[in-house]
Formats: sequence, structure tokens, C-alpha cells
Amino acid sequence: MTTPGASPEESWPMFEVFVRANRGLSHVHVGSLHAPDADMALRNARDLYTRRNEGTSVWVVPADAITTSDPDDKGAFFESPAGKNYRHAVYYTASEGVPHL
Repeated sequence: MTTPGASPEESWPMFEVFVRANRGLSHVHVGSLHAPDADMALRNARDLYTRRNEGTSVWVVPADAITTSDPDDKGAFFESPAGKNYRHAVYYTASEGVPHL
């Protein structure tokens, strides 16, 4: 959908860019860009965010496809469910005579 008077970049969808620096490492969010489609977003992301051979893998994701939690609901969202206290190590005791515990 094109907005009258908007530049092509403003009317293109937003993509979020993730780059993996080395094999075995996680992809890290490095920025955002506008592109007409996923193929062009991938090419532009490569040119913008891996100019000095920093990356081994690039992901581009349409920004409107990302679902996030609400920061205002942080307490309730990340709170441990009741009755699962056994997941916390504070309830266990270390055995005597066992090294490195």
C-alpha cells in the first residue's frame, strides 16, 4: 500500500535483520531496513550489516510477523507457575563429600 507523497522506502515493509557472526553462535539483532520484498531485504541486509565479512548467516524477518510479550506484563508473564518450586535449586542440598558441588 503506497501513501501519497511517501518515498518508496517509506511505503515498503519493514524487515528486522539478524546476523550470526561465527558458526555455532546465536543470531543477533543488528537493525532494521525497508525493502520491497524478502529477497531484496536479504541482499540489502548483507550489504548494510556484513560489509567487513562479519557474518556467516543473515536472517531477515518481516517486522509485522514478530509477536512480542508486553513489557508491562513482565511480572506475570515470566513468573514461575505455582507448584513448580522444585525447579529452583534453592530447595536442594549439596551432598557432603562430593567435590565440585
